[in-house]
Amino acid sequence: MAIKDQIQQLAAEIFYDVVAYRRHIHANPELSFNEFETSLFIQEKLQGWGIPFTVLANTGVVGLIKGDLPSDKVIALRADMDALPILEANDKPYISKNKGVMHACGHDVHSSSLLGAAHILNQLKAEFGGTIKLIFQPGEELLPGGASIMIKEGVLENPKPQHIVGQHVMPFIETGKVGFRSGIYMASTDELYVTVKGKGGHGAQPQQNIDPVLISAHIIVALQQIVSRNADPRLPSVLSFGKVQAMGATNIIPNEVKMEGTFRTLNEEWRKEAKRLMKKMAEGIAESMGGSCEFDIHDGYPFLINEPVLTGNARSFAEDYLGKENVIDLDIWMAAEDFAYYSQVTDACFYRLGTGNAEKGSTYSVHTPNFDVDEDALKISTGLMAYIALKQLGN
Repeated sequence: MAIKDQIQQLAAEIFYDVVAYRRHIHANPELSFNEFETSLFIQEKLQGWGIPFTVLANTGVVGLIKGDLPSDKVIALRADMDALPILEANDKPYISKNKGVMHACGHDVHSSSLLGAAHILNQLKAEFGGTIKLIFQPGEELLPGGASIMIKEGVLENPKPQHIVGQHVMPFIETGKVGFRSGIYMASTDELYVTVKGKGGHGAQPQQNIDPVLISAHIIVALQQIVSRNADPRLPSVLSFGKVQAMGATNIIPNEVKMEGTFRTLNEEWRKEAKRLMKKMAEGIAESMGGSCEFDIHDGYPFLINEPVLTGNARSFAEDYLGKENVIDLDIWMAAEDFAYYSQVTDACFYRLGTGNAEKGSTYSVHTPNFDVDEDALKISTGLMAYIALKQLGN
């Protein structure tokens, strides 16, 4: 039997097991860097299958499956494990038991799919050569990102993978389809924390005050000039402020205003320069209006790049496994992912798994209280990862 047929048969056989893994993880979500029970659940599964593993970054799990045939090639498959601080609004039997914490980004699907792929690959050790590294990673949703910590602790060493592959759910893609993009795919992300200080007082006596609310308004509007007039118009850049906190009242001007925002782009040189310009402009505006500004930047994830050869291979393998009509092109996505850290140090491919089904109500965006997936996507998520891994190893 051809390797594709074997993988598809095994994927069908374990489908309901993988659904059960996903529902267990979904019902028991844990926040970034606190995935202790999730980590133990994964460790127990790997141990039960006889797959050796180590623990990195406190909760990260790294398993190894070595094929019986001779080969020194190594490929890594990655899944993330953490959930988000969101109160789930779904009415499903597997709804979160941890109130205020929810798998709203599909990491339960990622981890359960990699468990399924591990089970399949472990069953096929006699059929392939090379080593497959299974990376169950903590803390994707929180800076500095679990990937950066895992890399520092040696996840890409001993053995060193030549390639790494990850998949991520996408509710805007129909279940049964997957999407690929070669080259730069996702944006860098930096967090901006701004405190504008003035002199508070009565709203009816503005001449006696230095209004930090007005200063903040000028800063927010002016900073958009950085994007519209300093950035190369051919280079996507996004600057957004999502939180502005004044804590005054209708007739009270506060002493300070706090703002939080994000800056995203696809070029590291421009990223550095833009942050320098934003800080200089904000501080200058505040000073010119009699106040002061503390502009604190928390450096986030780099941009994510899909290595063209590996991504081209993975796409062709997906077309073979699913049919060409079920593989689509992706556009640039200005969201960020800490998988980008892997892509900066080794050949990487990060593709999208369609989980959208309007009839089942699984078209809500990630990071929302109503997010859920069409679990039929698990019919292909496990086998496809296994097939891409074995084909890339040359089997």
